[in-house]
Amino acid sequence: MTTIPRIEVQHVTKSFSDRGQRLLALEDVSFAVGQKEFVTLIGPSGSGKSTLFNLIVGLQQPDHGTISLNGTVTQDRTGKVGYMPQRDLLLPWRNVLDNVLVAQEVQGVPREVARQRARRLLPSFGLEGFAHAYPTALSGGMRQRAALLRTVLTERDLLLLDEPFGALDALTRRELQDWLLGLWEQLSITVLFITHDVEEALYLGDRVLVFAPRPGRILETLQVLLPRPRRQGMVASPEFGLQAEALLRALGVRT
Repeated sequence: MTTIPRIEVQHVTKSFSDRGQRLLALEDVSFAVGQKEFVTLIGPSGSGKSTLFNLIVGLQQPDHGTISLNGTVTQDRTGKVGYMPQRDLLLPWRNVLDNVLVAQEVQGVPREVARQRARRLLPSFGLEGFAHAYPTALSGGMRQRAALLRTVLTERDLLLLDEPFGALDALTRRELQDWLLGLWEQLSITVLFITHDVEEALYLGDRVLVFAPRPGRILETLQVLLPRPRRQGMVASPEFGLQAEALLRALGVRT
């Protein structure tokens, strides 16, 4: 029995106009992501990874190619995918509880129903006791947890996370990597995750898609050989080191 991919991108090309010149952002990008798979994307800045996310969530449309969700090609993808951009975009005049309710408000969920569900999830996101705190009172890690809770509350089983931990210190990043993996297993969701960190790409993902410099295209797909569940000690293993070297070579970095 063939399993239908949760998402399939086929021969997608996207360009933009810049002062009358055509700027090719993505060129002939194709890949599929299975149900409940965790796939990381890595590549140089400007290689079109964020543009790809904008296409998948329906904020933009490709010039050529198709995007399928659960086996159906559709241009109407807005609201069908949970999307967390690079910045947390928390509203400074709203407390944590009111910030995480934004997506449900847009969807028309009754406010009290939305608040009850959010309150139940606050402990799982490390935010118990902070429902009435404002963003300025939160650490960077807590802000990222709040932004991810807001994304999860869209109740979509496909999440696109664009460098969610990129601005955090190393210790906080490691803590949130483990927390995210636990959440992924708990919720049985599919995740696409952009990063510039080789170790993060390997530690989190089932597979790593390596993007070329602009115009973005997939140079290589690396199957991660680490067993699950993951633990931070794995990054010191010889197997992890060999895969990190392979990933760096794919990125054109001399090792």
